[in-house]
Amino acid sequence: MEQLDLIIKNGKVVLSTGVVEIDIGIKDGKIAIIQKGITAKAEREWDAANQYVFPGMIDVHVHFSEPGREHWEGFHTGSMMMAAGGCTTYFDMPLNGIPSTINQDALDQKASIGNEKSYVDFSLWGGLVPGNEQELEPLAESGVIGFKAFISTTGNKEFEAADDMTLLNGMKTIAKLNKVLALHSESAAITNWLKEEKEREGKVSADDYLESRPIIAEVEAVERAIYYAELTGCPLHFVHISSARAIEKIEQAKQRGMNITVETCPHYLLFNHGHLKELGTIAKCAPPLREEEEQQKLISLLIEDKFDMISSDHSPCTYDLKDPKVHNLFQAWGGISGGQFSLLSTIELAVKFDIPLEKVAKWTASSPAERFGLTDHKGKITEGADADLAIVSLDETYTVTEENYFAKNKQSLYINHTFPCRIIGTLNKGNVVFKDGEIVIENPVGSWVKPKA
Repeated sequence: MEQLDLIIKNGKVVLSTGVVEIDIGIKDGKIAIIQKGITAKAEREWDAANQYVFPGMIDVHVHFSEPGREHWEGFHTGSMMMAAGGCTTYFDMPLNGIPSTINQDALDQKASIGNEKSYVDFSLWGGLVPGNEQELEPLAESGVIGFKAFISTTGNKEFEAADDMTLLNGMKTIAKLNKVLALHSESAAITNWLKEEKEREGKVSADDYLESRPIIAEVEAVERAIYYAELTGCPLHFVHISSARAIEKIEQAKQRGMNITVETCPHYLLFNHGHLKELGTIAKCAPPLREEEEQQKLISLLIEDKFDMISSDHSPCTYDLKDPKVHNLFQAWGGISGGQFSLLSTIELAVKFDIPLEKVAKWTASSPAERFGLTDHKGKITEGADADLAIVSLDETYTVTEENYFAKNKQSLYINHTFPCRIIGTLNKGNVVFKDGEIVIENPVGSWVKPKA
């Protein structure tokens, strides 16, 4: 065999079939050989003894706000943060940037910035908003990974929620384009009505915020979306599902043969409403963190494999929008900053609940690749695939601090949380991007990844 670029030796490699102590040979950004005791020469070697080698995470749900709101999070800091968390491909959502990614010009602008600044690979979502149905086909032809819409109020004037007619018309078009529609599913009518009642009565505490976004609002929106998908034939992906009752509706639809996938986020599994009461604004998100009893139900559903994937929903903002002195929870920005910690969180759950590590690889890499058309080169450790790898120690702990969090704005629910594992290194297409706590590559190597036609 010709000389390899890199051999990762002695690692415990997390394959789809289980964990195997084996070597990985990398050439020209691809996994060239997986074999016990590779004898070929290589320019470099990485001794991964007592370390686990996972497929690099594919995080299908992050909010980088560039262009327009780079001061919230941009491709430069955001992609470094993802690399530090063992993520090698992320999907950037279409809102929060100015302009939002709802037409061709906005897509081209965002892709150009990402190709220039991203340290790891990325894909881009397009948006479905009122009035842009005619933009869906050109966006699909240009390579968006899918489309995103909100059933709830967005709080973002650049990206409005989709009314029922927009949803139905958009779903019909998206089905014809053979794309997936990702949905934030909370009933705007229910949540807005309850919010107005609470604020009118001066009830603005953590408990009031939770009560304004009840589980029934998520269930109603999920059920309505499923009905619309039945009418239109549109594939759905439900984002950040936070309740067992919503999963029950989704599971019933799956059993009827509907084309649906579902994610949840680490913050719904590691944290609960008690953290919102204790920490205030930094723990505010939508849907909200649920009561501890519901959190335990979600963990049980994960163990039962009812979630297809884990995604961060990294949704940062500037400090003033999460000002802890704000006592009216309804006024604070609703989003969790934590994209660096999704793989670590999933491994923590696996360690705590004795979940096989190949399930971690499934939820964080292979299932996202399969759902969104990237299986030809992403999502698994297999010969011929991109050498996208996360090297992890389960013998070390990792406590989150502002100093080791790579996001632009450091306020996060995860600060001071200690994980029972540590990301040692991250490789994107064979390039060692992150190692031993630092970004070790001078120039960004990430590029826009488009789904297979």
